Amino acid sequence: MRIVQVPLGNRSYAIKVGGGLLARLGVECAQLKLGQRCAVITDSNVGKRFAQAALKSLTDAGFAPVLISVPAGEKSKRIAVVEKCYDQLAAHRLERKSFIVALGGGVVGDLAGFVAATYLRGIPFVQVPTTLLAQVDSSVGGKTGVNLKAGKNLVGVFYQPQLVLCDLDTLKTLPKREYVSGLAEVIKYGIIYDAKLFAQLERNLPKLLQRDAATLAAVVARCCEIKAEVVGQDETESGLRAILNFGHTIGHAIENSSGYGKFLHGEAISIGQVAAAKLSQK
Repeated sequence: MRIVQVPLGNRSYAIKVGGGLLARLGVECAQLKLGQRCAVITDSNVGKRFAQAALKSLTDAGFAPVLISVPAGEKSKRIAVVEKCYDQLAAHRLERKSFIVALGGGVVGDLAGFVAATYLRGIPFVQVPTTLLAQVDSSVGGKTGVNLKAGKNLVGVFYQPQLVLCDLDTLKTLPKREYVSGLAEVIKYGIIYDAKLFAQLERNLPKLLQRDAATLAAVVARCCEIKAEVVGQDETESGLRAILNFGHTIGHAIENSSGYGKFLHGEAISIGQVAAAKLSQK
């Protein structure tokens, strides 16, 4: 297991990268000294594969979890879905010492993080990203939020998790299109921050596409290190952190104008990166 620290003073936390970590979810949460009641927020796709393992791990560690499932896809990042989550948290009497586990990809992480940040004015949450894109990018750094008709992520808050658990085994079940989409965020780090990483990606792309465990572990950990370094210097995106948005301005416009769903996030920002690079030449 590889461990990356996000340095944010008393809000610092660890990103743990490796195989078999979902089974350790309960043990890891117990070490954080969180309240007994908790909620696992996931989507209809991820829940079928991993929800029971997460619930069992939490229960075995002495927690009392409840499962909240939302429809899979970007359209769940809406205020209406947030309200439904609030109602379920209240119905199961989650209190300020309680916590939320975000089990899924970027949509679930953004949604669950926003719910955690705003329910009872903020309760702890733990990120358990199950897609490549979420493991290397959206689960780290504390950006949470939902969409409006006018655009993506227009309502949100910076709210850091207590822990990020990147179980590489969850990537084995990821559809090829979703996995390749996540590589767009991986390549972004090489472009904006680490030429050595970019060269390694060029050499090792076949292994990455084959989901070679050792290659994947090293790449995910390095991407998390880069994001941790950037976030540690500029948590609320007042300067340096803006480099992480490379390709996202145009990419988000593509997602919004095509109705969320035609293009995956990684696909849209890969187009945005090419467009931004071309514009920079002019």
